[in-house]
Amino acid sequence: MPELPEVETIRRGLEPVMTGQTIAHAAVNRPDLRRPFPPRMAERLAGAQVTALRRRSKYILADLSTGESLLIHLGMSGRILISGEMQGDFQHRHPAPAKHDHVVMTMASGARITFNDARRFGAMDLLETALGDAHPLLAAIGPEPFGNDFNETYLTQRLKGRATSIKSALLDQKNVAGLGNIYVCEVLFRAGLHPARPAGKLPAKDVAGLVPLIRDVLAEAIEAGGSSLRDYRQADGELGYFQHRFRTYGRENQPCTSSGCSATIQRIVQSGRSSFFCPKCQR
Repeated sequence: MPELPEVETIRRGLEPVMTGQTIAHAAVNRPDLRRPFPPRMAERLAGAQVTALRRRSKYILADLSTGESLLIHLGMSGRILISGEMQGDFQHRHPAPAKHDHVVMTMASGARITFNDARRFGAMDLLETALGDAHPLLAAIGPEPFGNDFNETYLTQRLKGRATSIKSALLDQKNVAGLGNIYVCEVLFRAGLHPARPAGKLPAKDVAGLVPLIRDVLAEAIEAGGSSLRDYRQADGELGYFQHRFRTYGRENQPCTSSGCSATIQRIVQSGRSSFFCPKCQR
């Protein structure tokens, strides 16, 4: 599932095509994805201007001139594709409609935004913009990792006394928004922390040290355009490249990349998810 860097990369790709532009026409080609679409969704989108494009955790939010916001979650295989817009001297022509093009928005500029989702694990909804994060999908999400509310003091207090593993604690969206399996593995490697260590028993300095590492890893991944694993693509169809910088994720039985370390990367399963780590560098 796309994590914060992939979603942020897509948001940035959509911003120049959608922000300030009017949705001339919308087509909703099925009644639902993971959950039902809101009533009259196509009608409510048509004619609305996109006033801002935001990201909250792994969700994209398009604020509309109608006072509503379009909420988008990519799920396991969802893709948002742009066609018809000009980039330099080239124009990306509209492709022929595909089987899994479930929602298509045509902008007044001529650009087309297509939500394609073969497995239908994604979600789209309309909510009142003024309600902010009160939507059921957003209400329990913790602070954004790049925001001021996510700091050393907050994370230390949040994890104090927790019996869960540090890996599970960082994956919990109630503690911090947007982190997923890939980037937590990479963060814990840089921190030198074994993923099974109890979160509540870590020294305060180790917990505090996670905050800048989380920001560094996410910022590097965004700069690289995210990580392309299986279905993920950027909004322009290009691949992300952070997977070439993985130090642990997906590298089971491969040599550790730390200078002077002779160990190999190992994998364990935690709560049904693979955790990759170096048994020598991470304690």
